[in-house]
Amino acid sequence: GDLFSQAAERPALLELMRFESVPGGYEGWLTLTLLAMAAFLFLPRQFQILTVENTDENHIRKAAWLFPLYLLVINLFVLPIAFGGLLRFEAMAIDADTFVLALPMAEHQQWLALLAYLGGLSAATGMVIVATVALSTMICNDLVMPVLLRIPTLRLAERRDLTGLLLGIRRGGIVVVIMLGYLYFRLVGESYALVTVGLVSFAAAAQFAPVILFGIYWKGATKVGAAVGLGGGFLVWAYTLVLPAFVLSGWLPEAWVAEGPLDIRALRPYALAGLEGLDPYSHALFWSMLANVGGLVVGSLLSSQDAVERIQASQFVEVYERGRRADSLLWRGTAEVSELHDLVVRFIGRDKADEAFSRYARHHGVDLRGHLQADSQLVHFAERLLAGAIGAASARVMVSSIVKGEVLSIEEVMTILDETSHAIEYSRRLEQKSRELEAATTELKAANARLQELDRLKDEFVSTVTHELRTPLTSIRSFSEILLANPEMEQQQREEFLGIIVKESERLTRLINQVLDLAKIDSGRIDWHIERVNLPELVQGAINATSQLFRERGVVLEKKLGDGSLDLTGDADRLTQVVINLLSNAVKFCPEENGRVMVRLETPNEQWARIEVQDNGPGIPTEQQEAIFEKFHQVSSQQSGKPQGTGLGLSISQRIVERHGGRIRVESEPGEGAAFIVELPRDRGLGLVPTGEQGG
Repeated sequence: GDLFSQAAERPALLELMRFESVPGGYEGWLTLTLLAMAAFLFLPRQFQILTVENTDENHIRKAAWLFPLYLLVINLFVLPIAFGGLLRFEAMAIDADTFVLALPMAEHQQWLALLAYLGGLSAATGMVIVATVALSTMICNDLVMPVLLRIPTLRLAERRDLTGLLLGIRRGGIVVVIMLGYLYFRLVGESYALVTVGLVSFAAAAQFAPVILFGIYWKGATKVGAAVGLGGGFLVWAYTLVLPAFVLSGWLPEAWVAEGPLDIRALRPYALAGLEGLDPYSHALFWSMLANVGGLVVGSLLSSQDAVERIQASQFVEVYERGRRADSLLWRGTAEVSELHDLVVRFIGRDKADEAFSRYARHHGVDLRGHLQADSQLVHFAERLLAGAIGAASARVMVSSIVKGEVLSIEEVMTILDETSHAIEYSRRLEQKSRELEAATTELKAANARLQELDRLKDEFVSTVTHELRTPLTSIRSFSEILLANPEMEQQQREEFLGIIVKESERLTRLINQVLDLAKIDSGRIDWHIERVNLPELVQGAINATSQLFRERGVVLEKKLGDGSLDLTGDADRLTQVVINLLSNAVKFCPEENGRVMVRLETPNEQWARIEVQDNGPGIPTEQQEAIFEKFHQVSSQQSGKPQGTGLGLSISQRIVERHGGRIRVESEPGEGAAFIVELPRDRGLGLVPTGEQGG
């Protein structure tokens, strides 16, 4: 606490406690995080431990929490040591990399300085050892040995013991790697702090990330694309980070960084293509990843995979689908256990070979003594042992040289894969056809159910229309027969009967017109006369047409129609029919005393017009509010308990409104009246009626 309190009192040190002190700000912090992630996975020493020397995938579960915890714990000491060094050596030119040694020496704690020195030396040599061994193994397995084994004059396949050759190649690789590191230090390293040298290396290791990750998850990646991506990424990395290091070390002119080679500012290493404002590492990571990923993707799309690439892509990307024994299927023939054992001894030594074969025998419960024939699993196991010593390609060559038979040729493998692909494709087609048949069956069932429903509705429609037509016809016939049979009937009664006949005739005519209108609308044969309509005038006309109904029933009509400037496009006669239907229904259901109807005309926004007809009648039950727009659905009046009207008015109104691109709905609570609301678009009416329906 005292240490941080002292640091907080110094403005320069207080600034280091804020996020803004990170070079490059947020993008710099993100760059450092990405570089650390890439280093953790793709630095040679990390890759060696994580992948090559990992014999059990279950170890990853423990490493997933133990390694981050280890990183957190060791970093707890970084800030105290850094602040302590800056406070203690404020006036001295002490390299921050040596604070861990300088602090105990300054306080005459030699034993602590010695302990820190031994710890640092151990950590440094450990990293150097693991890194150089990993790199030398890669050089030996994937570069040198494949070349040597393919030189016939060396006859390496006939030598009984190759362990000495392997050790010599790897030790030579270690020397070369260490000398290259020392050469870099002498040429460039003294110009940078240790952390800067590390970040340059991390940016280089990050170039392996796209190739490895794309290779695991994308089957379309190709060898050409990988080469283009890696080449482009490393070239950009070298130009944006390594080249400036040689400039700052005095090996190249400073103008190359400030003005760019040949004074081309677009080629400045720290502002490539004019991209400024980023710290050097964010800038280098952006351009190198752009070149790397872009080259990988474009190169893969423009090139094609050969047979080996397709097999490898399938094995890596579909590893969990194919299982863990897929490789054992790619060989045929026989081999003796003793021959496989002797082959492995030549490369890894007798002790290690004996131990490995004994472990295999215990794990699989088999006895490998004697001259037994080796199965494909044992051959694959031996090949994996050799791959760890001389590389996968060389191991395949050596195993093929001793088996009585051979590893399957690429042509045979591709034949097998082709036949399998055909079978899989046929299976997929059958599955797709099955799904299509199921979908068709479901559609047929739905269509059949719809036809049955339509048939039921047709029967109901015919029955209802017949009943509605019969009722006025019966009245007309009955009263006509009475008048015909009684010519001496009193004049007053005669007029009363004639009035009933006229009223029932009007009812019959109205019903026939409504049925015809409904049929025409549903079939699309109705004539639409589209024009510019003044909505307040239209509503006023509907009010005038129904005024007699209001007077007969003593219902008060209130209206709020605005200033009369509301226009829209539509069929004036059909829209008037809608308003008349709503007003007529409102009058019918209003109470005989204190009946009241309100008509409102509003514009909720510039796109819509709204007509609302509200009454103080008995209201509509909630369960009937959706059904009232169906054909022949009638709501019983509260007074008589009998349905009123034909049940077609609202259905026709709904179709007219929808033809205009609008919507109609009802809002009602039982006992509190009902409000029918019509919303119409102001500028879309012409576009909603198809041309073929425009009056012929």
